[in-house]
Amino acid sequence: MIILRFPKNITKKELTRVLIRLKPVGEVHAINRERQDSVDVICDSDMDDDKLLKMSGAIAIIHSQEPYVLASRAYQNIGMDISLDGHWQRGAAPLIIGGPCSVEDRVQVLEIAHAVREAGADAFRGGAFKPRTSPYAFQGIGKKGYEYLAEVRAQTGLPVISEVMSAEQARIASEYVDVLQVGARNMQNVPLLNALGKLSKPVLLKRGFSATIEELLLSAEYILRNGNRQVFLCERGIRTFETETRFTFDINAVPTLMEKSHLPVLGDPSHATGKRNYVESISLAAIAAGADGLMIEVDTDPDSAISDGAQTVSVEAFARLVKKVKKVYALVKSMRRADDL
Repeated sequence: MIILRFPKNITKKELTRVLIRLKPVGEVHAINRERQDSVDVICDSDMDDDKLLKMSGAIAIIHSQEPYVLASRAYQNIGMDISLDGHWQRGAAPLIIGGPCSVEDRVQVLEIAHAVREAGADAFRGGAFKPRTSPYAFQGIGKKGYEYLAEVRAQTGLPVISEVMSAEQARIASEYVDVLQVGARNMQNVPLLNALGKLSKPVLLKRGFSATIEELLLSAEYILRNGNRQVFLCERGIRTFETETRFTFDINAVPTLMEKSHLPVLGDPSHATGKRNYVESISLAAIAAGADGLMIEVDTDPDSAISDGAQTVSVEAFARLVKKVKKVYALVKSMRRADDL
């Protein structure tokens, strides 16, 4: 796979001529106009670089050694920043997302939201539609949950995040929430990924619990190639032979993703462990490994939570965790600065 890079001021007419010339020598997969300095055409071609440059009129050719292109460091070496309306700047501080597994009712969600904001959260999470392993388990309260999340944003000022499972849900949720989450079960839901790529909302893409790192990045590629550059990658634990914890947090995935991709990387210690007593340790490990932030399940009364109470921490524990995470993040950042001197 290659990237043909053209000047930003290339006209539509000129680009159309380029595509016509490319047709006999390679298949064009996507055109990306989102870069500030160029227009990029992604295609397959075995033609010699010099001949391809001369024939196409491109100013540069970039070769990707990976099956994904737009998600790779070869395409963009500088880390992608997703501002969340000014609530977070990548590299300045860890992004800390807190909230319940499920939105149960208005009183519950607003109470937790105010509490996590006071504890230091940068964004609020809550599930409105909940895909569950058992069809008999609580499945969420649906669209009403999105409406409550919009009220959370209005009252607290926090950006809100919620899961979507279909293109139709994504369109509905876009009216209420700030970030659209793709859960582990839907990481390879191609129609959903394509639909999210055509929306302007940031996407939090969770790694499937049996997915490789390459498969995660290829899932991100579906979103990116449709035009949406705002994608968070989230390591949430993979399925191994171990049964003491719900899943196994793949600490290797954090530096690997940071090396291979320019997209922000988050850790989800709640789903990875399934046990609230381990959430702090895995949170600190993820930050020490280089993660940009965390998504943690929090409740004012974890033992009464309808779903995933065992892995949900109390607001008090969350507040202590936030302070420790920020200290570790600052330490790691200072150590890296020292290495660069």
